[in-house]
Amino acid sequence: MTHPTRRGLLGGAALAAVGAMAGAPAASAAPRASLGVVPPGWREFTRTPYTHPQIPFVGRAGCRGGAARLPRRPVVADVRRFGAVADGTTDCAPAINRAVAAAGRAGGGTVILPPGVLRIDGLIRVGHSNVVLRGAGSGRTTLRATRSLTDLIGPYGSRYGGDKSSWSWAGGLIWLAPEARWDSLVGAIRAKEWPFEGWTGNRREEWRTLTTLAPARRGSWSVRAADPSRLRAGDLVLLRLGDDADHTLLEHMAGDGAGAKSYTWDDKTKLTSYVPYEWPVRVTGVRGTQVSLERPLPLDLRPEWDPRLTTHVPELTGAGVEGLTLEAPELPQRPHLLDLGYNGVVLQCAYDCHVADVTVRHVDNGFGLVAASACTLRGTRVTGRGAHHPYFCREGSHDNLIEDFTVEERTVPAPAGTQLHGINVEGLSSYNVWSRGTMRAGTFDSHRGMPFANVRTDITVNNTGRHGGDAGAGPLFGARFTHWNIRVTNGRAGLMKIDGLAPWSATVGINEVREFDQVDTPDFTGDLHSRLELYGTTDVVRPRNLYEAQRAAAPGRFPNG
Repeated sequence: MTHPTRRGLLGGAALAAVGAMAGAPAASAAPRASLGVVPPGWREFTRTPYTHPQIPFVGRAGCRGGAARLPRRPVVADVRRFGAVADGTTDCAPAINRAVAAAGRAGGGTVILPPGVLRIDGLIRVGHSNVVLRGAGSGRTTLRATRSLTDLIGPYGSRYGGDKSSWSWAGGLIWLAPEARWDSLVGAIRAKEWPFEGWTGNRREEWRTLTTLAPARRGSWSVRAADPSRLRAGDLVLLRLGDDADHTLLEHMAGDGAGAKSYTWDDKTKLTSYVPYEWPVRVTGVRGTQVSLERPLPLDLRPEWDPRLTTHVPELTGAGVEGLTLEAPELPQRPHLLDLGYNGVVLQCAYDCHVADVTVRHVDNGFGLVAASACTLRGTRVTGRGAHHPYFCREGSHDNLIEDFTVEERTVPAPAGTQLHGINVEGLSSYNVWSRGTMRAGTFDSHRGMPFANVRTDITVNNTGRHGGDAGAGPLFGARFTHWNIRVTNGRAGLMKIDGLAPWSATVGINEVREFDQVDTPDFTGDLHSRLELYGTTDVVRPRNLYEAQRAAAPGRFPNG
């Protein structure tokens, strides 16, 4: 088996750092201000890239392992041939959905939207793999939505009762989800039943074992299967890890150690409902009992967690949305957790899908990843009257890449009783990346549920939001949460400087910050084993962008058998 090596990591992007390290020839060294400062954490990472205790390897996050070029599929349909008229008054939703369905029946392809304003009185569904909905550009094609998800599907109540709306964190007016998932979700919502989410489907028993696995260490690019006969290169499988009675899996996600062992897990009923941990990954090769994987293992495999590869509900793969603006009515934002569902674009049970050059305006919630993995959101923007969740990443979403993103300042003041979060992550979601962003409002939101091994890097933020999550969802952070080169324009520390909050974490390159109105307290006692480097600095940090450096330093192909 071949896989990214230390030599490769010390090659590519790390070469930019070499000149700043001790011992570099003086004649070739640039002035320190222009060359930058290499933090000790990066030097350590290049020696142990897949097993570093505080900085995760995310160099394979995103669609097709973070490929720079997103898939380009041949045009198979133009919505105008199905009855769409970009006049701003004709309801084009039926025509768009007919065109998308036709592309799905054809086995995939691109569906073209013309320039202009297309009114949609219904939601747009992409339920077949390899179908891409493409406008003429976010500044040229606008879908003007007139109705909310509550209008179109019905009230989506909370599983905990009361009047909370689950449209606050689910569903989009452009909704990418496989047909099987869509049918069971909508049926459950209309029956007022809580549809359990996650990669195994709406019910946890909807899977079958492909093989059990031998013990292995986090960072391994292969596993040893008891029975590899049902595995083939290219298969998308689900790694399942169950917790034990002592919650040692949750402790491991928190970095192990005394703090995690002394934490009270049993009363965190919402958190414990998120296990087993489910991680979709593509098989790249099978040689004897050795099975090579597209990405390194996110966690150890220990016998007490019954590690196995399983099937899953058929995923949506290869689909996308490009080059358009989705605009909702400019209504006042509703009180917290009473969203009607004027939501933007949501990817659910999706793998290797993408969204590019898409703006959402006047939405309740912007872009969502729900049980979605290995997807890329590139060049996306949330603007208008303000959003509850500009971006949300939840229900076990892993290995996603959100880059070149913008959250604009609200165009109208927030009404009393509303909340702004920001770039949200929760529900044991792991190895996700937010890169090269501008946030004129919001925060680095964790809704508890112990997300771990996520990276925010090279982001400018006016830190005005608040985190969410109830006590039953457990810790704000698990291990290996990293903030790298973060520029906070208003100096507010909350959820930015996390060395006092997140166990086994890294805060590298952040300007001086202070608490303002939300005091965050650590969930774990004792030494958090956190790293704080180059505090009070930002743009001199090298590498400037942690994800891009990891990506550039790794070879240009996946590991294989």
